[in-house]
Amino acid sequence: MSKTRVGLLFGGRSGEHEVSINSARSIRQGLTSGENSDKYEVIPFYIEKNGLWHAGDVPRQVLETGRPLPSDTETKADLWRFPAESAEIDVWFPVLHGPNGEDGTVQGLLTLARVPFVGSGVLGSALGMDKIAMKIAFAGAGLPQVKYKTVTRAEIWSNACVFPKLCDEIESEIGYPCFIKPANLGSSVGISKARTRGELESALDSAASFDRRIIVEAGVTAREIECAVLGNDDPKASVVGEITFNSDFYDYETKYTDGRSAMVIPAAIPDEIAEKVREMAVLAFRAVDAAGLSRVDFFYVEKTGEVLINEINTLPGFTAFSMYPQLWKATGLPFPELVDRLIQLALERSGS
Repeated sequence: MSKTRVGLLFGGRSGEHEVSINSARSIRQGLTSGENSDKYEVIPFYIEKNGLWHAGDVPRQVLETGRPLPSDTETKADLWRFPAESAEIDVWFPVLHGPNGEDGTVQGLLTLARVPFVGSGVLGSALGMDKIAMKIAFAGAGLPQVKYKTVTRAEIWSNACVFPKLCDEIESEIGYPCFIKPANLGSSVGISKARTRGELESALDSAASFDRRIIVEAGVTAREIECAVLGNDDPKASVVGEITFNSDFYDYETKYTDGRSAMVIPAAIPDEIAEKVREMAVLAFRAVDAAGLSRVDFFYVEKTGEVLINEINTLPGFTAFSMYPQLWKATGLPFPELVDRLIQLALERSGS
């Protein structure tokens, strides 16, 4: 029986390029371990930071070294051109975190190629990436959230008269502390916490440099709780985990610096709260039309017992030590079985 040829797609044009490489290294290891080695042939494809695709020796070298290929030039004529080896692929496993990979763009490309792929389709990926559209979907599903306000770059950079009025509105509607986030960036990039008017003004200006749409959220004193979801039309939720950290908030540096944060699995929370989180995670998964996998993040306000949804991540970090696979390992699904299940879900969804 011939092996299923898996196109492992990694790298990409986002600030999470290096994270993608690490995730791909773990997935390749999982797909070539134990029984998976008899089922799958992994064919790696690497996308440079400038958007050029590579097959053959280059992606193998990047996976071996764990270091990205230097990208000094950009050849527009070759951007997003499939290498010839892509015609051999039976199912794609995209591991592209952040913009230009997790937001529906690559999912659209793979859909046009008419080859099954792991994870959400165009709609689920786009909703899962865009914090404003995501919140609208959550609200439609009746999921409780913190107060928030949407802002545009034009409002922030318009003129001296509009900007103070905008800040007045944020102070009145949201208050301090608040978090200012680019709507479509991912992984805590460009996020700031504001406690004063001066910090708010700086944070809005910074966020506007990343995205034309910005979201301002009310700060809440809560524990950061996470749950993994796996499946297509009948998704299942994992045990619940907690992120602890020693910084002011869970920003990009804290997330990806060793020793700055830790995972507690299972989270030390009441059983009824854990069950509520699991139910809400599945609701969130369905609300954005996710598929395959997602990690759903929550705020648990211990003082009141409230559980508020924060966001969904349709392509979470996927090293063997990342929260998503660790949650499933604690639920009884080890890493090699998890990546195998994800490929089977991709084939199932496509009808292959």
